[in-house]
Amino acid sequence: MVRIEPMKCMAGGMIAVVCSTLLMAFNECAAAPESSIYVQCGGGPGPGVDCIHLAAGDGQVTMADDAAKPLYIFSFSEVPLPGVDGAPTDPSLYAGFVMDYGLLSANAPAPTIAVDEDDDVYLNLTNVGMVLRPDLSDPHTVHWHGFPNASSVFDGVPESSVAINMGATLSYYYKPVDAGTYMYHCHVEATEHMQMGMLGNLYVRPRQNQEAVGSLLFTDFDSNNANVANGGTTPAPAVDTGATHATGHTYAYNDGDGTTRYDVEVPIQIGSFDPDFHDASYLVQPLPFRSMKDKYFLLNGRGYPDTTDPAVHSTMNDLGATEDSQPVSSLIEATAGDIILLRISNLNVTQFNTLGTNGIPMQVIAKDARLLRDGAGNNMYYMTNSVTIGGGQSVDVLLHTAGLGGKTFFLYSKNLSQLANNAENFGGAMTEIVIN
Repeated sequence: MVRIEPMKCMAGGMIAVVCSTLLMAFNECAAAPESSIYVQCGGGPGPGVDCIHLAAGDGQVTMADDAAKPLYIFSFSEVPLPGVDGAPTDPSLYAGFVMDYGLLSANAPAPTIAVDEDDDVYLNLTNVGMVLRPDLSDPHTVHWHGFPNASSVFDGVPESSVAINMGATLSYYYKPVDAGTYMYHCHVEATEHMQMGMLGNLYVRPRQNQEAVGSLLFTDFDSNNANVANGGTTPAPAVDTGATHATGHTYAYNDGDGTTRYDVEVPIQIGSFDPDFHDASYLVQPLPFRSMKDKYFLLNGRGYPDTTDPAVHSTMNDLGATEDSQPVSSLIEATAGDIILLRISNLNVTQFNTLGTNGIPMQVIAKDARLLRDGAGNNMYYMTNSVTIGGGQSVDVLLHTAGLGGKTFFLYSKNLSQLANNAENFGGAMTEIVIN
């Protein structure tokens, strides 16, 4: 017998009927031999095979102002695979574990997904339902924004693919062959679900990282299948810089010249939050789409100074349980001489955003997961102190820290009205760059 903790199923004096409504063929009274909750991993996880299990549901977060009020969200959380972190291997038991683990566990932002080019990526999405809104029966999807899916069934746009209902799992398969910074979100009722928090960081690391030590990057460029003539998206570099691959070197792209090498990698997702919209959802009121106005401005789901805390942030929800709610810090730390790669993405549904630095220039090397290089192979990188991007866009930025040891800089919104946590100033979309 598998039993779901009743406290996790209670909302506002109502018991969410998770056994019959959510678990479908699997309930605490009689476990069916097969369940609609499962994982598929193609023989993985292992070298070249990534296996991910996400739960889609609801939860609560806490903003950086003094109100400390739990605010309602929809989002994703990562569920341990069978046999990992206490998860049962028996499929009939695993289904109940997934439901219990995923309920009220939504993260803001959603769990970061980082994979390598050429990996077989299996992303399993289970819809665990809404504990605090048991009246909702919303389906969910994962849309890998900017990824050219071979089949529309994995694209996550409900009009042309599959959306997963409560108490069931859908397994997505991807074969990424283009490195870069992307993002993902739920595409069902996209404006609502994205405002409610169903979005996360996603990036693909290049196969150039796996070159043999001592290999000439220019010579091996074609074998990396990054040349446009060989089906890739990046032209070969116009100049052979003589760059060789060394132990520990990592790159943002298959560049062939070593110009995208970095030492420290930090994903930064720009977001914002309208508390009135979230309260309306929580209180079962009509959603104010027309008057949507964000008042919390966020980097990786937090406002300053919470952005600089390296610890996972937790929130005590309305049922008295404490859940990890905002796990991704935006603190940028490096040692003088390091090259920092900022993978900046924006999934704002209400406005464009400008993010900049003070005192440390930004070298923009890519936009929307495409290296800035012209058809003749000339690098079109440029230096700036700010980047402006709209919803669904990304930029890759390098920060060079030579000679900057012992200093702290800021990465912050140049839209100064966004340096606030609702009514409290000196917060919002800002974090620190600490050079040791």
